[in-house]
Amino acid sequence: MHIIELKPTVATEPVGTDPDDPAIWMHPHQPERSLILGTNKTSAAEGGALYVFGLDGKVRQIFGGLDRPNNVAVRGSLAAVTERLRSQLHFFRIADTAKPLTDAGVLPVFVGEKDDFAAPMGIDFYLRPRDKALFVIVSRKSGPATGYLEQWRLQTRGTNVTGTLVRRFGSYSGKKEIESVAVDDAADLVYYSDEGFGVRCWPADPDAPQANRERAVFARTGWKGDHEGIALWGNYVVCTDQIVGGSLYYGFKKESPDTPHFVIRGGADETDGIEMVGKPLGKRFPHGILVAMNSNTKNFLCYSLPHTRSVR
Repeated sequence: MHIIELKPTVATEPVGTDPDDPAIWMHPHQPERSLILGTNKTSAAEGGALYVFGLDGKVRQIFGGLDRPNNVAVRGSLAAVTERLRSQLHFFRIADTAKPLTDAGVLPVFVGEKDDFAAPMGIDFYLRPRDKALFVIVSRKSGPATGYLEQWRLQTRGTNVTGTLVRRFGSYSGKKEIESVAVDDAADLVYYSDEGFGVRCWPADPDAPQANRERAVFARTGWKGDHEGIALWGNYVVCTDQIVGGSLYYGFKKESPDTPHFVIRGGADETDGIEMVGKPLGKRFPHGILVAMNSNTKNFLCYSLPHTRSVR
């Protein structure tokens, strides 16, 4: 297995209480002006917020008043964050302005459920290639053995985002929780971490043949900590082993995820969420970026990725 040793290029400013999950907004014309979004996962009263950083790690905006925001996702100019204590998704428009985030409304999820069954955690968008329909897939703190995740088709009304529930799907081991979700639009697949068990793969298109049949389960052995953040990097699915003092990020080939092809060591402590972009983002990140949550200093570490050909 190929070992990739990385050192942080940039460390963001701290979020104050409890960082969890990052996402990346790609600037459509000037990649070096791209932004990092990260959650401060605490109650609204204690400072729950979505932070926006430049690629220099400096805070650009803090959107507060969020009630235990857990994970955040970005597609195009739209961001969504899960609010666990309000059982809802909160949407934002993103632009290259002094305050990049603009409120785009909320969407209740897991309606009719209670307690941990109603607490959204992991999230990602799915842009269906064949018709450009936009969906969001969301996991929760706990749930049934089948039908653990919800998938919503999104629409825009004026400046706000609304949604229609299209299905509940996905298996759950019952061991811990499902917090991390990552969607491969081009392959119509969704990956999610079943903590303490492995990584699961399902069809992302709710209308696909056998849409409610699991495609694969991998990362079942060799883990020291919880299965946490997932990101896509070229032909690889990268999955976090949450380890105190130095988490590891294992890369699996999408077409054959039986055993890891490489592991990234970067020194981030007890990582929850990660995000990766394999495209140039200016001089600091000429081949792309890995952003990893770092527990001990309550921030996010940003690593300059090597070219993907170096791990083939």
